[in-house]
Amino acid sequence: MPPWRNTELSVEERADALLAALTLDEKVAQLGSFWDDKRGAGEVIAPMQDVFSDGRPPFEHVVRDGIGHLTRVFGTTPVTAADGVRKLQAAQRHVAGASRLGIPAIAHEECLTGFTTLGATVYPAPLSWGATFHPELVEQLGRAIGDDLRAVGVHQGLAPVLDVTRDYRWGRTEETIAEDPYLVATIGSAFVRGVESAGVVATLKHFTGYSASQGGRNHAPVSAGPREVADVLLPPFEHALREGGARSVMNSYAEVDGVPAAADERLLTGLLREEWGFEGTVVSDYWAIPFLKAKHGVAETVDDAAALALVAGMDVELPDMGAFGGLPGLVRAGRVSEDLVDRAARRILRQKIELGLLDPDWEPGGDPDADLDSPRNRALARVLAEESVVLLENRTHVLPITAAPPRVAVIGPTAADVRALLGCYSYPNHVLPRHPELAPGLPVVSLAHALAAEFPASALTVADGVPLKDRDRSGIPAAVDAARAADLVVAVVGDRAGMFGKGTSGEGCDAADLELPGVQGELLEALLETGTPVVVVVLSGRPYAIERFRARAAALVQAFMPGVEGAQAIAGVLSGRVAPSGRLPVEIPRSSAGMPHTYLGPALRHDGERISNIEVAPSFPFGHGLTYTTFEMGGLELSSDLVPTDGDVAARVRVRNTGDRAGAAVVQLYASDPVATVTRPVVELIGYRRVELAPGAEAVVEFRAHADRFSFTGIAGHRVVEPGLIHLEAGLSSGDRPARASFRFTGPTRRVPARRILTTEADVVP
Repeated sequence: MPPWRNTELSVEERADALLAALTLDEKVAQLGSFWDDKRGAGEVIAPMQDVFSDGRPPFEHVVRDGIGHLTRVFGTTPVTAADGVRKLQAAQRHVAGASRLGIPAIAHEECLTGFTTLGATVYPAPLSWGATFHPELVEQLGRAIGDDLRAVGVHQGLAPVLDVTRDYRWGRTEETIAEDPYLVATIGSAFVRGVESAGVVATLKHFTGYSASQGGRNHAPVSAGPREVADVLLPPFEHALREGGARSVMNSYAEVDGVPAAADERLLTGLLREEWGFEGTVVSDYWAIPFLKAKHGVAETVDDAAALALVAGMDVELPDMGAFGGLPGLVRAGRVSEDLVDRAARRILRQKIELGLLDPDWEPGGDPDADLDSPRNRALARVLAEESVVLLENRTHVLPITAAPPRVAVIGPTAADVRALLGCYSYPNHVLPRHPELAPGLPVVSLAHALAAEFPASALTVADGVPLKDRDRSGIPAAVDAARAADLVVAVVGDRAGMFGKGTSGEGCDAADLELPGVQGELLEALLETGTPVVVVVLSGRPYAIERFRARAAALVQAFMPGVEGAQAIAGVLSGRVAPSGRLPVEIPRSSAGMPHTYLGPALRHDGERISNIEVAPSFPFGHGLTYTTFEMGGLELSSDLVPTDGDVAARVRVRNTGDRAGAAVVQLYASDPVATVTRPVVELIGYRRVELAPGAEAVVEFRAHADRFSFTGIAGHRVVEPGLIHLEAGLSSGDRPARASFRFTGPTRRVPARRILTTEADVVP
């Protein structure tokens, strides 16, 4: 038995033995992937796919020395689970047979809203995960997705997205979890734990800065300073590596202050490897390496780009090896050290050993009978959707609709469109628009259908009113007539996800402003003028500026692409069958004028109304969400008012359900540092806990926060905890913080070590 197949040896011993047995060409082959990309004309699901995929060698040629990865065997063109398993098994047998030493490939797939393949459950988009404030539930989501991937022979999932929301105009806002780095970190880490517990490699993306692009435009340069990068953009990745156990990281397409991430040795090696101690693999976002030449202009040739990326710390080129394929020639010419090839190859071989691909009894895995839309999946999708719907306002207390109105008009371009419920990286929106014969590819009902089922005694009239984004107003008069004839209007507006301008949300679908797309705003104005009560449901991938409708709407509801069970969840919230419990992971802006803006900013940003004509205060703050009961907060009690700069503090707050029905309170703890050597946020979330309470019940939530949780990047560029006053405030949103107390850090300024404490413990206590 070759030593690399001997399971009694350590992973390192096996990897070293195999690496020593490989030729240079065989080692380089491990650093790439193959994409069986057989698209029709105009089918593009990755940036510049039509440019970089053309003219690639055939499979048999590419894998003659083996291959590191197989790209999206399930997720490129429609295949059933059974056909996909057979296709992947055949590919794996060919790869192992072509490789002189019989090394199979790692199969990777997209899995941001569930396994991105035909017929698999589509879960709520990540912005909905953030709205739940429920990491334990999101961990179950990660486990379910990981189980489905593993069931069909897939080893690696390209999720989660840990980019912190910075500008709502960015098309990929729907893929982000929140605008707060701690919420992103804790929810993202929970997803990672779930995926990894299924034996599947989770891939953190996009490392780093992608969401901070200028003007909210896809692939635009990033002007973030080192402090914003360190204190806002990087912490979720650090958290998900250390607390989540992620084994892979994907680079960002971004260039931060002129340095593309794919060529940034300080980022991919200095920070990620040497400071954080990461030992997994760094994989390129699709064509990020040739982009170093084509888009960033830091390489004269694709070979130069390959050398830059390898030196920086890139291990695997995805989705193919159009750049890394030239590495053997570069090594032989003395332009690249073979030691760098060995460094990357060892990492991917180690991962293959961890995945069991080099065990003596390895066979291509996968169950052709795997149920990718199982009852377990559906139940989980339903709970996630229900917990993510946010009741923004219930001005006239029309909700819940306990007595069904005789006539209901359901009006809006997203009311009868099932795709409006699903994110950009869901298979129905990502691939199936090019295959209309397959429709969504799995059972899913629109909100209009769900409302008909929820209110069977009501006569429903359904109308689009206006198109999603075209400026066609011809349907507004008929919609107004339907509204006037109804007892209640449910106006459903928002987005449909797509790719590169094919939708109003999603990758490459950036927004010029935060007005509702097309003439949906005009439709709402006309409906609100009828005098019929209007419940506005915003079904979107980003928050929109809806302030001008607020005073006339009977109620406002926000749902962020809630998945295949989302329509039933929204209908349940409207009827009262479901108590709304979602909280805003992003603010609802008052207008587009203040962009980019989030709640997490210094006083100079938030004082805009006194020094500028542009209003930046939101309509609804981060963390906001109503339900059908009320909650009362007690005082905030601290364990001490003097805490060493290396100590910790406990904060207790009592929350009571003062209403007549059960509900979930999301208790949020915020900190402010009024005087520091650099400007600090006005408030910053440092802990939260979701608590289910029966009518009249109360609970005490205790937060225990180490001094590291209050650290920041100081004026010298190091993370520090400074002595001085800290205010703590607990409440139900960033704008509702009634429970307050203060303490003082004592002692010298402390430089925080690399292995800092990342999590605030939050528990319900007696």
